[in-house]
Amino acid sequence: MKMHQQGYNFAFLDENTKREIRRKVLKAVAIPGYQVPFASPELPIARGWGTGGIQITMSIIGPNDVLKVIDQGCDGGVNAVNIRNLLVKTTGVETTFDTKAATIVQTRHRIPEEKMREDQILVLQVPIPDPLRYVEPSEVKAREMHGEMDYSRMWIFLYENIVKWGEITIGARYPSLVNGRYLIDPSPIPRWDVPKLDNADTLYLFGAGREKRIYAVPPYTRVQPLEFDDFKFRVEDFNGHSCTRCGASHTYLNEITGAGNGQKIYACSDSSHCDKLRRARKEGTD
Repeated sequence: MKMHQQGYNFAFLDENTKREIRRKVLKAVAIPGYQVPFASPELPIARGWGTGGIQITMSIIGPNDVLKVIDQGCDGGVNAVNIRNLLVKTTGVETTFDTKAATIVQTRHRIPEEKMREDQILVLQVPIPDPLRYVEPSEVKAREMHGEMDYSRMWIFLYENIVKWGEITIGARYPSLVNGRYLIDPSPIPRWDVPKLDNADTLYLFGAGREKRIYAVPPYTRVQPLEFDDFKFRVEDFNGHSCTRCGASHTYLNEITGAGNGQKIYACSDSSHCDKLRRARKEGTD
């Protein structure tokens, strides 16, 4: 472990704040899917840029942890690089691009392609924690609806989507029921990643700094995306496409318009996994 920058407490936050966040995380784990309020103090970055997830990571990280930070699946995104630098300067922990080598993965908008283990924790940055925001602007009313498990308006919203467009038009932030009780917004991950939450080995923690909410999906917890008996949930369809770098056709792909000719090409969203597949293909071990 490197020495962290002097003049700051370990992981930047003061110990009282970290204890408060850890208590709220424990409550969130005890009640899967329930949105737990927390103080959400100021950080040296603007709210809306992932402060909720950063505060959780700052509160649970230890000097022996190995940290991975990704933004939209990429280790080199601006958001990921800046968060990684902040956490390294204030903790001195080791970092990695390898999902398998990390003990904590801090992420915005993606879950890694590689299956994570039960000794790992995934922390997601959340802009809007309440899925009922689609149908109910009042937070007070929305919390009543959660308390009474009254999700009828969300079901109507999805039904009207199908009637109007022939499809449920929610791409990211797909509403999902946790442990048969609380409806969650799984953060702006694509539909592709939603099934990874179901009965996973890993603890998923969600932090919304601007909205001051923490919630969790503990390991081996059922997570069901909302669907009708005659209109099932489905993930993005990349049939017929493959990654232009590694050739993979079984990963979540970003569509990119080529410079000059305007031709559409596809590339893996998870850059670390893509690099591994490229190396394996070159070495003939895939």
